[in-house]
Amino acid sequence: MDEHRPHASRLFPVVLAVATLLLLGQALWFYLMGDYGRILLPALLSPVMLVATLLAAGAHTPSRASAYLVLICGFLLTAVELPRQAGLPALWVGLPPVLALLLLPLGPAMLLNLALTPIWLALLGNGEPERDLLLVYLALVAVAALVPWERLRQQALLRATDPWERECRAVTRDSLHERLAGEFERAEFLERPLAVLLIYLPQVDMAGEQFGAKARTALLEGLCRGVISRCREHDVLGREGDAAFWLLLPDTTESGALLVRHRLTQALSQVVLVETGPLQLRTRLAFPRPDETWPHFEQRLQALSHGLADG
Repeated sequence: MDEHRPHASRLFPVVLAVATLLLLGQALWFYLMGDYGRILLPALLSPVMLVATLLAAGAHTPSRASAYLVLICGFLLTAVELPRQAGLPALWVGLPPVLALLLLPLGPAMLLNLALTPIWLALLGNGEPERDLLLVYLALVAVAALVPWERLRQQALLRATDPWERECRAVTRDSLHERLAGEFERAEFLERPLAVLLIYLPQVDMAGEQFGAKARTALLEGLCRGVISRCREHDVLGREGDAAFWLLLPDTTESGALLVRHRLTQALSQVVLVETGPLQLRTRLAFPRPDETWPHFEQRLQALSHGLADG
């Protein structure tokens, strides 16, 4: 399961609940039809599916344990029902590979599907695997794998082109340096002032180690919200390092930058989190020097950031 899809997290328990009801309905159908020998398996798998549903519903992200339980139930049901199918048994043999690709990451799912190929084909062919069924099964595995493979490719492309950080509302380091280079050239060409406010948040590492990822994310989000809400629309907040941020202030003189620094320091000191207390910031202002080149200015900003980190 993809743990970064919130809509999948909400849909997964619903699907499992429906599957649990279907198993109960199958057991009831066998009872009404008088086929008592087939009642036991769906009756035993229904509580297992119910446990998987509760595990998925109680987690913020799809639970690995619930996915494994569903996979086990699906494989057992297929293994028992596959030899009994007289009409279209090939439809049943398509269930395990699709189920594995839906519930597991692409690599483990493909390995599992290929490892279980002889078992499914032997059950389908009554102990004698057929060449045509083998080709159909392998083709199904290959075609079904194209969907998660394409989704992974799209996610990788999105991560590579997304200008925003995943933990907070700040631009990434590459986007930050691109924007800063453009603002530097613009300020030099138009002879306009440019200021950069360097911000270091020393509580980030402590919050992650002592209180976990949620406290760390809350700390970063509190900083970004506080800065963005008190800046102009064309100001840019970017993340230079794990706990280092740069705030680009185009068309801002030294006196204006000092005012922005004072205002942000006062406002952010009032942001208090339960785990870490008030935000503690280390800040410093930097301005391009006359006749300074862009590479030198960039290196100087990085050196100042390291100085803030060292205290």
